[in-house]
Amino acid sequence: MTRSEAAGWLREHDGYLLLTHTRPDGDTLGSAAALCSALRRAGKTAWLFPNPEVTEKFAPFLAPFWAEKGFVPNYVISVDIASPGLFPVGFEGKVDLAVDHHPSNTGFASCTLLDDKAAACGQIVLELVELLAGGPTKEEADLLYIAVSTDTGCFQYANVTEETFLAAAKLAHAGADTAGLSRLFFRTFSRARLALEGAVYSGLRTFHNGEIVANLVTLDMVKKAGVTENDMDDLAALAGKLEGHQVSVTIRENPNGTSRVSLRSGRRVNVSQIAQHFSGGGHAMAAGCTVKATPEEALAALLPLIERELEKN
Repeated sequence: MTRSEAAGWLREHDGYLLLTHTRPDGDTLGSAAALCSALRRAGKTAWLFPNPEVTEKFAPFLAPFWAEKGFVPNYVISVDIASPGLFPVGFEGKVDLAVDHHPSNTGFASCTLLDDKAAACGQIVLELVELLAGGPTKEEADLLYIAVSTDTGCFQYANVTEETFLAAAKLAHAGADTAGLSRLFFRTFSRARLALEGAVYSGLRTFHNGEIVANLVTLDMVKKAGVTENDMDDLAALAGKLEGHQVSVTIRENPNGTSRVSLRSGRRVNVSQIAQHFSGGGHAMAAGCTVKATPEEALAALLPLIERELEKN
């Protein structure tokens, strides 16, 4: 679908439930909430599926949009979700429209609006909001600024384009609290988070002549630092600060015996292809997967694949 076709589809129907992905980040949450708000302004009934993994930092922005108990939708829209494996905990069913920017999207929805050139799903949703309602309100601008800024590392990642900055400018013009939101999401951390960062930096490992840097976040590290889920945002960015590396690997141990892997790279290695070996996916320079293994075992499985790609390029 094009953006115009998707906007037309949204105008034709009603009774929407919007999905955000598991371990939700600012892009899925901000984009879904902004689209939900714009649909309401267009006269539609729209709610967000209550995602039980939303952290305290995001919760206040989403409070007006959670679905009422017993709400039965006519149509389901997924936002920033690449595959059914990323559906939020507790959701079962089919998706009628997927709005996404991941090139690894599996085409699971009946209809798909996909732009894999967009740095954040928030850019796509901004254009939908413009088509549906003429432009964002101040509240929607805040939500979309959260989406775009968090998915680009506050406009530092290689996925940022001219269109990303143009979207941010539109949101600032619409009243987004750029300074306040940047302070909240990029410059304010708990003592526990800073303690965890110290443990992460002191435990970085390098491989392949320094071209690979790895960071393992174990349950023991989390316990010693005293962090909560609210302190765990964007851990994958930490390892990527080491000079000279080409690929960074962040592996977080889960209580159920699995490990969550986040991969980041420059243009030399397509980490989405590596993640797909473990039924994951994402973007060429930012991808992830879940491995049924300990962090050490997951790292041992990943290293040969990354080294092979480095040697080819």
